[in-house]
Amino acid sequence: MTKHTQLGRVHSLQSMGTLDGPGVRFVVFLQGCPLRCHCCHNPDTWALDGGTPYSPDELVSRALRFREYFGDKGGVTVSGGEPLLQAAFVHEFFSLCHEQGLHTCLDTSGCLLTDEICSLLDVTDRVLLDIKYTRDEDYRAYVGTSLYGPLAFLDLLCRKQIPTTLRQVIIPTVNDTKDSVLALKQLAETHPNVDNVELLPFRKLCQVKYDTMGIPFPFGHLNEPTGACMAHLQNLLSGR
Repeated sequence: MTKHTQLGRVHSLQSMGTLDGPGVRFVVFLQGCPLRCHCCHNPDTWALDGGTPYSPDELVSRALRFREYFGDKGGVTVSGGEPLLQAAFVHEFFSLCHEQGLHTCLDTSGCLLTDEICSLLDVTDRVLLDIKYTRDEDYRAYVGTSLYGPLAFLDLLCRKQIPTTLRQVIIPTVNDTKDSVLALKQLAETHPNVDNVELLPFRKLCQVKYDTMGIPFPFGHLNEPTGACMAHLQNLLSGR
């Protein structure tokens, strides 16, 4: 493999993930995130100067150890933090993955859009796009940015015809409503590249991380959604 000098800051690695894209996947969680989501379960990924330096070649070599488990659907996923902060590094990594015949998946909030990011999408086979809320006021209150950045990112994915999964964490009293889920469904229906929508339950296992870091968990006072709530919203999403 060609040696590269580009280094990325990596928070952690998962050898055989099953929740971060199709099939079994080698998952790279990058360090650094510009957002401060009230529901964030990985505040330890926020700092841009944390993590462990890796080269793209090192990560590909690690991923290839698990190729036999990937089958027809698996591959590599880059998540975060926010991987768009290290777009040039991910571009090199994904390019090398393609040289080895590995499927590439990007797990992102879609909050940034630059020329480097557009180039990264040219070597991205699938995107997991986190649409956190369907109202701009909720984005501004609970994320610290606008909804229109992720929507512009989704429009670009549609123009590039990149298969996309929309994801949303369901948070009681915040976005666990019929209107919210139907708005998410409409987003999917108006973007032909979206072939899947996932509703994920809000979890509070991250509380210990906030306690350890000595910072408040903004949504720590909220309950986790019940199974009945998740089933009801899933039925609305499915048109049942």
